[in-house]
Amino acid sequence: MELRILQKNEDKTDHLFDSANCQTLLQIYDDYYPKNGFNLPWVAYLILKQNKVVGSCSFIGQPKHGKVEIAYWTFEEFEGQGIASFACKELIKISHIADPNVIITAKTAPEDNASTKILKNNSFIFTEIVQDDEIGDAWLWTLKP
Repeated sequence: MELRILQKNEDKTDHLFDSANCQTLLQIYDDYYPKNGFNLPWVAYLILKQNKVVGSCSFIGQPKHGKVEIAYWTFEEFEGQGIASFACKELIKISHIADPNVIITAKTAPEDNASTKILKNNSFIFTEIVQDDEIGDAWLWTLKP
């Protein structure tokens, strides 16, 4: 598996983006990048497996107040293959290379699920319940220093 930067103006007709999930992803970032900026390395990444997009991962903007949030999405047909775990590890590496002092966080639905397991396996600890625009009440996770 590998990550590839999701550019600002990807060619939506490229065969790489044939799936409905890819088209949804491109639509999301058509709105997201103009609003939040495209600041390397704090951007979105395509997760590629055998030259096929199987999901995405991203930083939710660039660090603010010494913290950055990560997120990942494995397309449903590829779940259970370690893709989100790979993405989480890669985002941690990218962040540590760019700024070893930044605190990495993530949010999940307020329940034990695959995402909470991935975060626990990558040394994140539950921090508190916070509000999230999409989730509502969310669990905030912080990577242990």
